[in-house]
Amino acid sequence: MPLRFTLRQMEYFVAVGECGSIALAAEKVNVSSPSISAAISQLEAEFGLQLFIRRHAHGLSLTQGGARFMTVARDLLEKAATLNDLANDISGQVRGPLNVGCLLTFAQIVLPQLRRSFVDAWPDVEFRQFERDQQELFDGLRSARIDVALTYDLNVPSDLEFLPLIELPPFALVHEGHELAALDSVTPAELSDYPMVLLDLPMSGEYFLSFFTKLGITPMIAERTRDIAVMRSLVANGFGYGMGNTHPATDLAPDGRRLKFIPMTGPVRTLKLGLLMSEGARSSRTIRAFIDHAQAEITETRAPGLQMRP
Repeated sequence: MPLRFTLRQMEYFVAVGECGSIALAAEKVNVSSPSISAAISQLEAEFGLQLFIRRHAHGLSLTQGGARFMTVARDLLEKAATLNDLANDISGQVRGPLNVGCLLTFAQIVLPQLRRSFVDAWPDVEFRQFERDQQELFDGLRSARIDVALTYDLNVPSDLEFLPLIELPPFALVHEGHELAALDSVTPAELSDYPMVLLDLPMSGEYFLSFFTKLGITPMIAERTRDIAVMRSLVANGFGYGMGNTHPATDLAPDGRRLKFIPMTGPVRTLKLGLLMSEGARSSRTIRAFIDHAQAEITETRAPGLQMRP
């Protein structure tokens, strides 16, 4: 009896079930919304099942049968993924899908260059990238939506493996005319007298604020943003100082105004940038190839965006 479905259709179905939205699922798997809709309709027609309840204002929710169907679909996709690894081990090749996550705060600095050099070296790999916050990376790795992630050692849970690559100490950034711009280094206590533009992402925000709580100081948070580019532009236009660990390729904010980067001293924790993966991920030849490549590119040659230039 011929198969009545494709693994791609199953992948799209699981994505919609997890996201509760065709639009979000399309973004997650990097395809168009019509492609997702067509796959779901084809599955429902083939199996004679209604998999989702469609609510105009609230997206899609799984039917009772759809929820049971999704449990088996996830298991099927996990088993199918092992075939790529088996084929690679038998043939000695590196190929097939690779889903790489990266922390939002430095994805634009590190990931495109690393991806370019990796796919040039291994052209048979289907590389897909996902920019997420720290908690979303944890969730993606646990659900196998992400194979390996580039991130910091922030609140890493015990069920995931972290491989450190480089250390990145924190710095403050201010606009050219700021009163602190001429300093060679700055402490949290010195910053506390000025307004702050906080990069307010899960775990990242807590990390930066910990510099002040250790001293019993409450910083003056003037602005909050989840976008590091917006943070840099707000700082460059005089709305407050910011903090970070990765230096962009230039000293310019996205709007072209100049920034000053000042190393921080005092009770501030240096972050480790590294690779995060689930237990057993190294058994995949493709993932091992990416790990080795990232170690060579970041640890040994240090990507330009990771060069700290006070």
